[in-house]
Amino acid sequence: MLPVEIKKDIFWVGSVDWNLRDFHGYSLARRGTTYNAYLVKDEKIALFDLVPANHVDELLRCLKATIDPEQIDYLIVNHVEPDHSGALPRLMEIVKPEKVFCSPIAKQALISHYHREDWPYEVVSTGQSISLGKRTVTFLETKMLHWPDSMFSFIPEDKLLISSDAFGQNLASSERFDDQVDKTLLFSLAANYFANILLPFSPLVQKLLDKVGEVGWDIDMIAPDHGLIWRSQIPEILAKYAEWSAQKPQRKAVVFYDTMWKSTERMARAVTDGLIAEGLSVQLMSLKAAHHSDVMPFIMDAQAIVAGSPTHNNGMLPLLADMLTYMKGLKPQGKIGAAFGSYGWSGEAPKQISEFLQSAKVEIVAEPLRIKNVPTDADLAACQEFGSRIGREVNARVPA
Repeated sequence: MLPVEIKKDIFWVGSVDWNLRDFHGYSLARRGTTYNAYLVKDEKIALFDLVPANHVDELLRCLKATIDPEQIDYLIVNHVEPDHSGALPRLMEIVKPEKVFCSPIAKQALISHYHREDWPYEVVSTGQSISLGKRTVTFLETKMLHWPDSMFSFIPEDKLLISSDAFGQNLASSERFDDQVDKTLLFSLAANYFANILLPFSPLVQKLLDKVGEVGWDIDMIAPDHGLIWRSQIPEILAKYAEWSAQKPQRKAVVFYDTMWKSTERMARAVTDGLIAEGLSVQLMSLKAAHHSDVMPFIMDAQAIVAGSPTHNNGMLPLLADMLTYMKGLKPQGKIGAAFGSYGWSGEAPKQISEFLQSAKVEIVAEPLRIKNVPTDADLAACQEFGSRIGREVNARVPA
């Protein structure tokens, strides 16, 4: 990609990863992603954030279209995760920067990742500023958003916030700005990104939004490390982050399941009918068709989680265990739930699922429902009533 001037003398100089689908080994990026780097040309020339090691040549081509990389004075590392710092060893050889600015924890992380204590680190903390000449850069540490080293860089003269992983989306695109693509698509991708990466840090997101308000930054552009740059819908994305991080449940339910011979699937459909009958919006998801990272955006604002698996080898099927483990790590808050499943000669899975939901702080509102082998019409009616009971619990807790 060619560089794009996003403000006068400030350029996007990143890389578009059109073919990426496995994001960090745990989430899908069905539309690819970008690794955003930003070059500021002032009396001091600064490069903010980098790309993975295998994209360094693309970064260098992009830089050379605007400047000789050896002219760069400062490298500013807002986040050490390898998709944003992997190119650092090669850049250090070429650029030979005067200083590498990073947070205190980032310095430790850079040394433990790249084993170079001799680089010219310059540690900065919240509230500190540096001058680039006509511009200043103010730093705000954003620990655990989503690594302990993370920080924001704000350039007040340009009203530009370089936000690291916050406000990102996974989207490979020839466009660079939020108003150049479909709004529904963009916010859907931003929600997916939040649900799979930032959800466990929701309380910190709330505090960060308060902190940004307290420092009074006048922001008219947010430049994240992934995806498109926000310039036209900043109040909307800030409001969405406030909403998502509040984890206020809606009258929604997610039913996810795996099945062997379709009996548990038939149960899942009947349970869904019961939930719908109570007026809930329901997402029914087979884990053979949906990746666990596809399920999480629906869990994010649902009040109820209903999970099902037949019993296999005295336990639940592997895809259920995967989904529950992934979900527990993302710490969704304020949920109710229940478990169901078919069985042949034992029938441990529903109870195990229920116990796992409890361990994930999901409030269990119905005893595990088990059906032997193939459900009868009466069994399916019981499944529907099971769903209706959960639906009534949701309606009792979430105002219309």
